[in-house]
Amino acid sequence: MASIALKSFTGLRHSTPEPSHFHVPLPLARHQRFKVSASKSGPKLTNRNLRVAVIGGGPAGGCAAETLAKNGIETFLIERKMDNCKPCGGAIPLCMVGEFDLPLDIIDRKVTKMKMISPSNVAVDIGQTLKPHEYIGMVRREVLDAYLRERAEKNGARVINGLFLKMDLPKNREQPYVLHFTEYDGKKGGLGEKKTLEVDAVIGADGANSKVAKSINAGDYDYAIAFQERVRIPDEKMVYYENLAEMYVGDDVSPDFYGWVFPKCDHVAVGTGTVTHKGDIKKFQLATRNRAKDKILGGKIIRVEAHPIPEHPRPRRLSDRVALVGDAAGYVTKCSGEGIYFAAKSGRMCAEAIVQGSENGTRMIGEGDLRNYLDKWDKTYWPTYKVLDVLQKVFYRSNPAREAFVEMCADEYVQKMTFDSYLYKKVAPGNPLQDLKLAVNTIGSLVRANALRNEMEKLRV
Repeated sequence: MASIALKSFTGLRHSTPEPSHFHVPLPLARHQRFKVSASKSGPKLTNRNLRVAVIGGGPAGGCAAETLAKNGIETFLIERKMDNCKPCGGAIPLCMVGEFDLPLDIIDRKVTKMKMISPSNVAVDIGQTLKPHEYIGMVRREVLDAYLRERAEKNGARVINGLFLKMDLPKNREQPYVLHFTEYDGKKGGLGEKKTLEVDAVIGADGANSKVAKSINAGDYDYAIAFQERVRIPDEKMVYYENLAEMYVGDDVSPDFYGWVFPKCDHVAVGTGTVTHKGDIKKFQLATRNRAKDKILGGKIIRVEAHPIPEHPRPRRLSDRVALVGDAAGYVTKCSGEGIYFAAKSGRMCAEAIVQGSENGTRMIGEGDLRNYLDKWDKTYWPTYKVLDVLQKVFYRSNPAREAFVEMCADEYVQKMTFDSYLYKKVAPGNPLQDLKLAVNTIGSLVRANALRNEMEKLRV
């Protein structure tokens, strides 16, 4: 919700008022094949198609595997936890529903209202600029991820319930990658069976602790710890969260992020995250629950989840015929912490580059083909990541700055720019006069925040 101010954003709004009619062009819809014209730089494959392994079955892996399988690539998707419940707020932008052809029945809630709540508990209502058909989708990761994996399998991918262990790197471009993994098929009990698999290329979609990234010496990055509790609250209290999400900011809930209460099908997800004070994450979680206590009173915690979340892209995201996508590559935005859409998008874009470079699986690919994916990704999304990085540094540095941030969120133009950028993932100039007014208001908010911080520091002395 914080993609505002320093760079103006606007989206392409759909004209129809009916949610069921909303769609965006589907570059790889189920009824289409991805038509390509490659440079023919790779040698022609004989008696077989290109073989690609996707490690990780989240949104990045599922979308990559689907795109590969439906376009002539022999595809293997390896995922250990088929019922994985990643600690994730679960918010997806409206454009993802159409762009990735998601069925509405996997969306638990359509959020049309948000409350941004300041350190002093000043609440700002957000959402009045939304059109009737616009909403933020709330999903459970175990439902979304399973759907995307199943769709990849229906399109021809072989889905393996397995734990990726390591891979042997080829000595030249003709040799394959040899993957070592443990497959769990129920026949060997809980021990599984050690197996190997030869492939021509690998997509690492195995999250922040990516073993694929380690295999190619991709380097480390700063990461946040996300902690989330799923809380089943009384029905009468669930009515309040029917189409409402809450975001709390303040040193008590996180020194560098925010706390959230997001609605799910029959419960709410209450969570927070931090990069700088990981050891205090449970203290921040307790504070988040306390800030929302009146609205979740009588609730029962039904699941506790924690997971690392990357803070910036890895120093290295590809090597030869191996590329990283999603959290493995570090594609989570600062400030808002959004990752689902960018994971799915990066998985698809990487797969499209492989399809194009291999001429639908008929030629060997090289690092140059995967480089096309990175170049396109950086050109499209680098501005978004940079702006959100700056916003986090400006507005999350102190409680007075957070108060200024919440004050800004009350502005209708700020809300319009924020929702346009989030819902449609489009970057474009805004209204010049409104941008100037916003800049002045931003400076005024920051000046007031700085004055308040100075007064607070005097009181401490």
